[in-house]
Amino acid sequence: MDAKDRILIVDDDPEIRQLLAGYLLRNGCDAVSAGNGREMWQMLDRHAIDLVVLDLMLPDADGLSLCRDLRAKSNLPVLMLTARGEEADRIVGIEMGADDYLVKPFSPRELLARIKGILRRTRALPPNLRPDAQRCLLFAGWKLDTATRVLRSPAGVATPLSGAEFRLLRILLDHPNRVLNRDQLVELIHGREAEPYDRAIDVQVSRLRQRLQDGREARLIKTVRGEGYVLAATVEGRVECD
Repeated sequence: MDAKDRILIVDDDPEIRQLLAGYLLRNGCDAVSAGNGREMWQMLDRHAIDLVVLDLMLPDADGLSLCRDLRAKSNLPVLMLTARGEEADRIVGIEMGADDYLVKPFSPRELLARIKGILRRTRALPPNLRPDAQRCLLFAGWKLDTATRVLRSPAGVATPLSGAEFRLLRILLDHPNRVLNRDQLVELIHGREAEPYDRAIDVQVSRLRQRLQDGREARLIKTVRGEGYVLAATVEGRVECD
């Protein structure tokens, strides 16, 4: 990372916080830490944070609930830390809006790589980004503002998308009416290979489908059995944002 990104580490184990903060500091990041949910909110008020590393198990709050509350207030990237083998928790973490997850035990080097990947994808400009006046994509009556990451329904209801939701929708919009398999989607969204029996991408697709319902029965994102997912819609190109 060229600039010093400030990472907030939220974990109730002081040794883990010290280890991770020290490693990040030695590798070009600025790191602050919190031992519980209350301290997390205090640190967010005091500092400009670029990414939150959030442990699932905290003494005063559920990490999943904290992730949900954080997502409701901002698009700040969240990397969730989960215990080995707890697939259900990883899935729920994605449902709550986490951008990625890392299973304990892990190495600080892997954590840094995940952080870099999330920040790179979060900050990357969409391909062929045009001036702000033409930054919206129109499809099946829906409109996606690629600058603010707000999805607007045909009825005019605006919904801010999480980083993972935005990237998934952008990928589908860039490849309309083309089947993309799970491995391709995981690589494009998270920058890594799909792990065996990893259902996170299926959860993200399901979550995005809920965003795109708008009271309609027809699904814009369809499942092609044995192959993957496809966005069944025509993308009309960039249009002016209202």
